[in-house]
Amino acid sequence: MLDDSVAYVEGPWRHRTVGAAGARFHVAELGDGPLVLLLHGFPQFWWAWRAQLSAIADAGYRAVAVDLRGYGASDKPPRGYDLVTLAQDTAGLVRALGSADAVVVGHGVGGLVGWTTAVHHPGHVRALAAVAAPHPSRAGRALASMGPGARHLLRAQVPILPEHRLLADGCVRVGELLREWSAPGWPDEETERRYRLAFSIPKVSHCSLEYHRWIFRSRWRLDGARYNARMRRPVRVPVLQVHGTEDLACPPEVARASRGLVTGPYRWRGIPGAGHFPHEERPEEVSGALVEWLGDVAAAER
Repeated sequence: MLDDSVAYVEGPWRHRTVGAAGARFHVAELGDGPLVLLLHGFPQFWWAWRAQLSAIADAGYRAVAVDLRGYGASDKPPRGYDLVTLAQDTAGLVRALGSADAVVVGHGVGGLVGWTTAVHHPGHVRALAAVAAPHPSRAGRALASMGPGARHLLRAQVPILPEHRLLADGCVRVGELLREWSAPGWPDEETERRYRLAFSIPKVSHCSLEYHRWIFRSRWRLDGARYNARMRRPVRVPVLQVHGTEDLACPPEVARASRGLVTGPYRWRGIPGAGHFPHEERPEEVSGALVEWLGDVAAAER
């Protein structure tokens, strides 16, 4: 086991801890200008956005990548891994970072958090970019596909054993998941090493799986019914969906069905040859798509 210092990867960004929603969050930030808040997915941490941090900052924005609750160097409380609480974290982070609102960019589970924040806290989300992340009301279709993402979600419901499996042999399973969910050729050795180290931080394996347990188990509980009813409200802000054409964990057609729940300006951007991690498998293409869209959103607001 390692301490959370492995989450403080050196680079052009600044590291600091921000208090929000009753918890402490580690963030890496770069640039000045309107706030763009980046939410990572599983099995990763803030470092997943390293390419986008630089590209977004160079385009004139303040890019902030956060370790979500339970990950990296952020707090790891025993509860709070439902999407409603995670959306509260996100809205609180926007305020704590000194902004009234932000463009929220989320990948995978972080994308589900972004969608939820746009519905539950619409005043804090200026626009939303969802990377490899369907609207939560459409995510059940990914489970029905029984792809590698669905199989992982089902296996995560067993207590204790999935945590041990993630931690075994220096978190080798984390590298296996990255390869299974991506297109061939990714990740490289250094990238895999970083994520395996991040999952060696105490409690990360358990906390990360709690996200998946709530997503699945809430479907049959009252809190899930309330959540699903609220999520039927349309998303009224501009939305960009970025998706790898080879994503087996969440097939593109599942994600694209999210269009029906967006009444604001909507854009779909497929990334040819990328799997479930397009922002890392094809970083220049995804960064370019984000920067172009951010410029269009800003122009429409003038």
